[in-house]
Amino acid sequence: MPDAQKPAPDGEPARQRRVELLATILLAVAAVATAWSTYESTRWRGEQTADYSKATAARIQSSEASTRAGQLTQVDIATFIQWVNASVAGDRKLADFYRRRFRAEFRPAFGAWLATHPRTNRSAPLTPFAMPQYRVAEAVKSQQLNTAAGTYADTAGTANQRSDNYVLAVVLFASSLFFAGISTKLRSLRQREVLLALGWAIFLGTAIWVATSPVSFSV
Repeated sequence: MPDAQKPAPDGEPARQRRVELLATILLAVAAVATAWSTYESTRWRGEQTADYSKATAARIQSSEASTRAGQLTQVDIATFIQWVNASVAGDRKLADFYRRRFRAEFRPAFGAWLATHPRTNRSAPLTPFAMPQYRVAEAVKSQQLNTAAGTYADTAGTANQRSDNYVLAVVLFASSLFFAGISTKLRSLRQREVLLALGWAIFLGTAIWVATSPVSFSV
C-alpha cells in the first residue's frame, strides 16, 4: 500500500507565497535596473566619444597655432636681423625702413630691449626675444588649446570608466535576475529561499552602488 503523502509543515504555504512574491518583485526591479544601467553605459560611452573628438580637434588646432607662431617668430627674427645689419652698417634710413615693418607684437619687446641700452650695457639681454614683453598670441593660443585637449582627454577617460562601471552593474543585475528566475524552478523551498536571498543581496548591493554613481541623462 503506497505511503500517504506527508502533510506540508505548518506555515510552508505562506513561505511559498512569500518566496514567489519576492521572486516576482526581484525579477521586475532587476529588469528595470538592468535597462537603466544599459542606458547609462550607452550615454557615458557617447560622452566619452564626444570628449575624445573634442580633444583631437583641440590638438589639431594647437598644432596649427604652433606652426603659425613659429612662422611669425621667423618673420620677427628676419626683420630684426636686417635691422641689426643696417644699424651696424650705419644705414639709418634702411634701419628705419625695417623698424617700421616690425610686427605689432614684436614692437613692445624691441622697445623694452632698446631701453636696456644693449650696445653699452653688458648685462642687457642679447636680443628682444629674451624680453618678457615678447609674446606671440598664436603661441599662447597653442598652449591653451593643448591644455584644453588634455582636459577633454581626462574627461573622456572618466566617462569611459563610468561606462565600464555601468556595464559591470548590468552584469550584476543580470545575475540577480538569474537567481530570481532559477529559484522558481526548484522544488526545495529551502534552496529557493537561499537562491532568492543571494539574488536580493546582489541586487541591493549593486543598486546602492549605482545610486551613488554619476548620472548622464537626456530627453
